[in-house]
Parts: sequence; structure tokens; C-alpha cells
Amino acid sequence: MHNPVARLFPALSSGMSRKQDSSASSAAPAPDQLLMQWCAFLGLLLFVVVLLGRHNVWSILKDADPTGITMVILAIFAGATLWCGRRCYLLGEERRALDTWIAGFHLAQRGVPALARSGSRHAADYLDAVSRKRAHTDTENAQLTDVFAERLHGPSESAWWLNGILIKLGLLGKVIGFSILALQISQIESFDPSQTQTLLKSLTGGLGVALLTTAVGLVSNIILGFQLVRLDRCADGILADALYFVETDLQPGAR
Repeated sequence: MHNPVARLFPALSSGMSRKQDSSASSAAPAPDQLLMQWCAFLGLLLFVVVLLGRHNVWSILKDADPTGITMVILAIFAGATLWCGRRCYLLGEERRALDTWIAGFHLAQRGVPALARSGSRHAADYLDAVSRKRAHTDTENAQLTDVFAERLHGPSESAWWLNGILIKLGLLGKVIGFSILALQISQIESFDPSQTQTLLKSLTGGLGVALLTTAVGLVSNIILGFQLVRLDRCADGILADALYFVETDLQPGAR
């Protein structure tokens, strides 16, 4: 049955369809949105780093931890943060490839030449494979979807493992610090009230190692975990949009 509004007001109907298409396309996030958010977050981190450096915090951390675990935690955190930036760029390219493929599909249905694709991305490969299967009346795409999901989420698994390593290194520093403290206490043969200040200074060395490494490990774990959650949510969004397009527009009856 034809739409009576379309029959009476064809111009209004076409305008409404164009408005729906534009609103549907604007609902998807921009391809560079995640990367821009990460750059802003990195700028905030660099500001904090410079601010702490001006207050001589980094040299204090280095001198207070003779084991070097604190510096190892910070080095892993810095490397993982830069990896998150690269992953933001790659996920943005996946989003761009998905939007380009979908836009080209709709243009092809209207008889307009499809948009040129730049490079080979997992999203475009997934839609190409599903489209080829649908051309042979094969509507089963569960395995292709699993492969696509693995390609989107697989690289983050190693980063989550490193995120767990940060807190484990902090706990290791805590164990080492309290071990140093216990050794120092065991070496005390007699208590001299005149040497109380010197005794307390030597005992707080191990306690400082325990507290500093634990605190740095926890803070690094929280900040890196926030970045990884944002990456996973972006990957989930790409996967969800691709699946929605496959199950609606790419259905044989939808053509």
C-alpha cells in the first residue's frame, strides 16, 4: 500500500526521507572524535606531568624508590598511553571505512556511483564478505561476525594485560618495601633514645618504597583503564553499527 502523504506531497516526502537519512548518519560519531578526545586527554596528562616536574616530584619519586619499580611502572604507563593514541587513530579509520561503505551502498541503490574506498580495513572487509555471501542467498554470518569482533577487540587484550601488570608491580613494590622494613627492624640490637631520629629515618625507607610503588601502580592502573574502556566502547559501537546495517539493509528482502 502506498503512502498517501507521498502521493499527495511528493516533494515533502522526499524532503522527509532526506532528513531521516541525514539524521541517521549524524547519529554515528565522527571518525576522528575518539582521537580528538585522546589528544585532549593527553594534553591534560602532559600538563600534570609538567606541573609535578616543577614541584620536583619526579626526582623525589626516583630517590625514594631504590628498587626502580616506580620508574618501570611509569615507563609502561607512558608506552601504553601512546599505544592507545595509535589505537584511537586505527579505530577512527575503521569508523570511516564503515561509513564510506554504507554511504556507497545507499548511493549504489539510487544509481549514483559509489564513493572511492581508501585502503583495506576490517569493517570494509567484513561487509564485503557478508555481501558476497548474501549474493549467494547465504544469510548465515555468525562466523564472519566473530572474526570481525576479534579483529576489533583482539589488540586491546594485551593492553588490558599490561594494565593488570601495573597494579601487580605496585603490589610487588609493596612487598619489597615491607621486606626492607622488616630486615631493618631485625637488625636493631638495642634501642638508644638519643638515636631515635636516625632510627626512624632508616625505617621509613622501606615503608616509603611500599607506599609509593602501590600508589603509583594504582593511579596508573586507573588512568590506563579509563583509556582502554573508551577504546572498547568505540569498538563496540563500530561492531553494533555494522551488525545493524547487515541485519537490516543488507538483508536480501531489503534490496
